[in-house]
Amino acid sequence: MASLRPRTVSRPKRRPGGPSTGRRRLLWGAAAVLVVCGLLVWWLRPSPSPSPGGKVTFATGVRTGVYERYGTLFKQRLARDLPRVDLELQHSQGSVQNLTRIVSGQADFTITAADALAAYRNKGGNDASRIRACARLYDDYMHLVVPRNSPVDSAKDLKGMRVGVGEKRSGVALVTKRLLKAAGLDMDHDVHPVRKGIDTMPGLLTEGKLDAFFWSGGLPTGAIERLAEGADIRLVQLGDLLPRLHEQRPGTRYYRAAVMPPDAYPTVQRGRSVKTVAIANLLVTMDRTDAALTEGVTRSVIKSRDQIGREVHAAQKVDLRTAIYTDPVPLHEGARRYYRSAKP
Repeated sequence: MASLRPRTVSRPKRRPGGPSTGRRRLLWGAAAVLVVCGLLVWWLRPSPSPSPGGKVTFATGVRTGVYERYGTLFKQRLARDLPRVDLELQHSQGSVQNLTRIVSGQADFTITAADALAAYRNKGGNDASRIRACARLYDDYMHLVVPRNSPVDSAKDLKGMRVGVGEKRSGVALVTKRLLKAAGLDMDHDVHPVRKGIDTMPGLLTEGKLDAFFWSGGLPTGAIERLAEGADIRLVQLGDLLPRLHEQRPGTRYYRAAVMPPDAYPTVQRGRSVKTVAIANLLVTMDRTDAALTEGVTRSVIKSRDQIGREVHAAQKVDLRTAIYTDPVPLHEGARRYYRSAKP
């Protein structure tokens, strides 16, 4: 009679500590998926944009003026921040000529006063709507310089005198004409206008070939500091002209009341402040300028404030919180990128 004990079923032996064949396949499959995903992420990730490079032109201003000195120092800083960019500086007569240069493509970046920019836009200048700003920089202060013994106490007293009014295509000439009008004088008929820049006017004053000259620049302007070392001069207040100046709107709304502190030109002011008129300066370019380049230039302008400010004191006024206020033109997209990423 057959045995009734249950038959033993043999099972394949498993290697001690090792996974089954199915589990091994699952692990290998998962690993393969991870490798493929990693390669896909690497392939799809955006490649880093190359640093901007090439020749870039910056129109500055009259030799010995603040624009010119600022441009020279900024060129040194940009060489560190954007080493592939070759910044070429151009001297100019000032704000008005600078605008024609960037619009025509002769320059890529420039500094101009807000009033000159507004005047260009208001008269429908070529491609005026395409001008864009990188930053508001610092304010220019209007100077009226006379010999210490001059009888001039106000711009109204300049009638019949030889007056330096700035070069023809300068921002100085634009403001001077408006200031003289506010004083009741016509620049072309009531004074003898001498159309020279800050590189020439101080010498003409000391030689007795000028009775006075106007200048629009940051505080202090080196050429006036040097003039004060060898000549006894005074700064005439211009604050009394502001109400009449603002009547010449809309272009004159960019002028504000300002005071030159006593330490702007200590040997000239002798402890006294001087009431005057100030205008904002803007760093501008065109909308066609590369956004990455504009972003890099804007970043360098803001970051270089303290370095440049040690030599150009006006540059100490450059500030991240106010740099975005660039009326009458909007910011360039590259500048917007920088300000969105920067923290005040």
